[in-house]
Amino acid sequence: MRMGFTGTAFEWRGPAPYVFVRLPEAEGADLAEMPELSYGWGCIAARGRIGDTDFTTALIPRDGGYLLPLKVAVRRAEGIELGMEVAAEIWIEEAD
Repeated sequence: MRMGFTGTAFEWRGPAPYVFVRLPEAEGADLAEMPELSYGWGCIAARGRIGDTDFTTALIPRDGGYLLPLKVAVRRAEGIELGMEVAAEIWIEEAD
């Protein structure tokens, strides 16, 4: 499964600050209907690309949708700051 989307980079302050982009509602709903993709706690392993930067990550379930974590290395490489619109592409491989 491959999807592209845009969203706003925002910070969530849990035990440590993290920056995320929320997947659009429709894409999040599609993923939620496929529980076999989760490796635990509802997280879904994924590969992503923002600009010229490829990375691996895990989509995190939150408030009925999913969040794409933006690693520091990705943010630095692509000049991403809080509040910026981010165009991302992700790939999710279904388990055999």
